[in-house]
Amino acid sequence: MRILQLLKKNEEAISFLEDVEYKVEFIEYMGQKIPRIYGEFWTSKQRQSSSIHEISYRACFKPELPHFFINLLTKRGDVVYDPFSGRGTTVIEAGLNGRRIISNDVNPLSEILCKPRFFIPDYENVKERLEHIPVKKHIFCDIDLSMFYHPETLKEILSLKEYLNGQRQKGEEDPIDLWIRMVATNRLSGHSSGFFSVYTLPPNQAISPERQRKINERLNQTPLYKNTKSIILKKTGSLLRKITPEQKKNLLLAGQTGLFLSKDARDTKEIPDSTVSLTVTSPPFLDVVQYHQDNWLRCWFNGIDSEEIAKKITMVKTVKEWCNVMQEVFFELYRVTKSGGYVAFEVGEVKKGKVPLDEYVIHLGIRAGFTCEGILVNYQKFTKTSKIWGIENNQLGTNTNRIVVFSK
Repeated sequence: MRILQLLKKNEEAISFLEDVEYKVEFIEYMGQKIPRIYGEFWTSKQRQSSSIHEISYRACFKPELPHFFINLLTKRGDVVYDPFSGRGTTVIEAGLNGRRIISNDVNPLSEILCKPRFFIPDYENVKERLEHIPVKKHIFCDIDLSMFYHPETLKEILSLKEYLNGQRQKGEEDPIDLWIRMVATNRLSGHSSGFFSVYTLPPNQAISPERQRKINERLNQTPLYKNTKSIILKKTGSLLRKITPEQKKNLLLAGQTGLFLSKDARDTKEIPDSTVSLTVTSPPFLDVVQYHQDNWLRCWFNGIDSEEIAKKITMVKTVKEWCNVMQEVFFELYRVTKSGGYVAFEVGEVKKGKVPLDEYVIHLGIRAGFTCEGILVNYQKFTKTSKIWGIENNQLGTNTNRIVVFSK
């Protein structure tokens, strides 16, 4: 049970492991006993994550998850990788902690939301740049977005969109432009006054125009004017409020030496063999999340063809199809992982625990050549320990993370 040995070895060095209570059960796999360990190994209360993580994205895990494995299984300077990077939680956390990074996601929005946070501009420089971006009074939208935005707000968004995409086409986007693009992309729609839009769904879900009209009717609301530049500056201040000079330096170094890819995770030739010390990732789960539908508005703002992106994103409907795709991912992960390296593969809870993806993943990893060290089942919330141990696996819901840990 090497995974337990790793936990015990690091308890003194990692303070939030000191009082962990856990339960162990075993899964029989081809004559092997694979430990599945239940416990509260990390929570959002144990360690307050950096403010730089506060970019919304659908189906992302909390920074405490990659932080746990980064500190447990790597040292400063090691390479940490995420083949399904999303908003960049794994690589941002790795960069904050002095690791080198590789980020990959087939959706180019991932790099837009992730990379600028490695090259953090000064607040005053962002303010100055925004002041010099003109707002055009006679600018027209190619689609009807009146259900989301006040006409004057929409003019500001369109002017910003035109400026940023013009800078990109000329090859003149600098870290300040990229930062503004990231923040604006994150502020397009949401359910509070801190977004450009009228009240709508949370920002990790871009609702359709038709459904937004129904929300407006139900709530008897019309879009009010929002000052987009003020909102961008406010969010900038919020993202930077807990960043220390040392963390900013670490992120910059990680960004300068890092690799940012927009590739299929099964084909990442840009990553050299045997170079990755740790992969921490959470892959797409069957067809539960419609990434391209959730991101259509973000794609529009950034001049990205959402339908083309949708064709590249693997969305499967059966466990068999999912396993076929993930098997190829594991073969690629084995290639890039160095000897002595690890993979932490998070599969959450699917269909209320009725689909034991963690057990399927054991087979995929071992078949690729890895050794399965075990499964960690982390509880996000619980009251009485005695109650936890009595809960059946299929009743745990979304309060757990299931992470299968492999070594090479």
